[in-house]
Amino acid sequence: MSKVLRVNTTRGTLKTEELKKDRQYFGGRGLIAKVMTDEVDPKCDPLGPDNKLIIATGMFAGTPISTGGRLSVGGKSPLTGGIKEANVGGTAGYMMAGHSIKMIVLEGAGNKWKVLRIDASGNPELASGDEYTGLNNYELVEKLRAKFGKGAAVVSIGNAGERGYKNSTVQVTDATSGHPSRAAARGGLGAVMGAKKIKAIVIEPATSRAAFPYVDKAKFDAANKKLVDATLAEGSFARGFTTIGTINTVGMTGYTGMLPVRNYSGQYFGIDRLQKIDGNAFLAKLKDTGGRNGVPCQPGCIVRCSNVYNGKNGKYLTSGLEYETVGLLGSNCDIDDLDWIAEADHLCDDLGVDTIETGATIGVCMDVGKIPWGDKKAAMGLLKEMVDGTPFGNLMGQGTAAVGKKLQAKRVPVAKGQAMAAYDPRNAQAIGVTYATSPMGGDHTAGTAMMPFADMMGKAMRSGMSGRMQMGQAFTDSLLCNFQFGLTNSDPTILPDLLNGSVGGNWDADKIAQAGRDIINMELAFNTGAGFTKKDTKLPDFFYTEVSEATGAVYDMTPDDLVDTFK
Repeated sequence: MSKVLRVNTTRGTLKTEELKKDRQYFGGRGLIAKVMTDEVDPKCDPLGPDNKLIIATGMFAGTPISTGGRLSVGGKSPLTGGIKEANVGGTAGYMMAGHSIKMIVLEGAGNKWKVLRIDASGNPELASGDEYTGLNNYELVEKLRAKFGKGAAVVSIGNAGERGYKNSTVQVTDATSGHPSRAAARGGLGAVMGAKKIKAIVIEPATSRAAFPYVDKAKFDAANKKLVDATLAEGSFARGFTTIGTINTVGMTGYTGMLPVRNYSGQYFGIDRLQKIDGNAFLAKLKDTGGRNGVPCQPGCIVRCSNVYNGKNGKYLTSGLEYETVGLLGSNCDIDDLDWIAEADHLCDDLGVDTIETGATIGVCMDVGKIPWGDKKAAMGLLKEMVDGTPFGNLMGQGTAAVGKKLQAKRVPVAKGQAMAAYDPRNAQAIGVTYATSPMGGDHTAGTAMMPFADMMGKAMRSGMSGRMQMGQAFTDSLLCNFQFGLTNSDPTILPDLLNGSVGGNWDADKIAQAGRDIINMELAFNTGAGFTKKDTKLPDFFYTEVSEATGAVYDMTPDDLVDTFK
């Protein structure tokens, strides 16, 4: 039995039910799209009682697939006003699967702060959260694990979620460090959790882990062995991530002009400065301070793209310093100091705010002259304004678009109200299509079409490439981590056999492709119901008019060029 735990935060009641039959072939992002389509009015207030916060495991949760513990968090976004799914590693998905919990749904609107606890026997309870309110994530998790055991997984919000910041995250404890350093970061879903008055979800390790109900375990095991072999093969792209992690991307994007510099000005960062924040600089920092690379963020992961980053004094700063954080809090703000970026990353995780949205916001503040370019002290001052909840800090918590409007900035890098990730769409035209057309807003993980050669294609091919990648990514986010999903292409039998051996359903390439289309179509329909139109597929004007100094390019994909993206 795959269980669904429904928490009515208005009445303070808990209900456990079996996953509906028409949802048995959904997981993660797909399950969120299905529930939102079936149960949530697209016109609802994102922070009102009619929205839902959905926490869902993927279809492979509970199997030994190494990234099967990936977790999706979703609802209607207070930042974009549309459907949102943010996925995350960490320990919670693995713990939920141990109790055979497929999905936790938070409904209603609470009036008293609570902590949802799932004990070692799988019994849920709502306990008072009064003693934890006002705490940020690191202190909160320390107190909760002291009470419920260090082996417990914690899903939590900091003060940003309590205050309703639209850039707030849902944080999850990391498998290696145990800290709340894994973020379901995008779209302000921490504010939705805060509106439900759930401060944290504590999931204790199951006394006896639930057995996965395989349809054909031998078929699954054979396919999983192929996947493991492909992941560990010499020269596989997964091995590159094991060695360095996503920061290895800094060099490539920096040299091709994709890396955002000075609020997407289109400038090069400069080779000398780039080499202060690239993969080699990162590895040197780890060696000097006793940090670690090649560690898993979730139990059993063999890709191991995560890290533990220590400060100059050798003390822990953050686990999971990623490319996007380096790009947006680093070069985008004219900062080339990895230690400062890691310190800022720690503060963002602790408060519970998205490093992408926050870095873009600081870049806008620098661009209009509120603080000088590259001023680390002033930038940290802005971060601490969010922590302290000052008037401007609260404005920053509403996201980049709100700050840009208030400061009358001419360059505000958002799509559907959400800050873009660390790829300049003038020099990655196909990912610009993703930013413009994705139901998720300016989100690179919705379809990472960042190949430079795509810019040499015609407009229809760029648009189609993005659309196909978005549909594939939608299904990926229903299963496992993107870094392992790509390896299923090494043998076209791997993914169908994994699905048929685990959940059944006669999967083949056509059915897999259709599943991705179905998820995207549900999300697009939800957004249409929420009021999105063709005009929402346009990027900010400056990308069309300001030439990238790095390459001489402008973004030239108009809304008319994008009408067939998903066809």
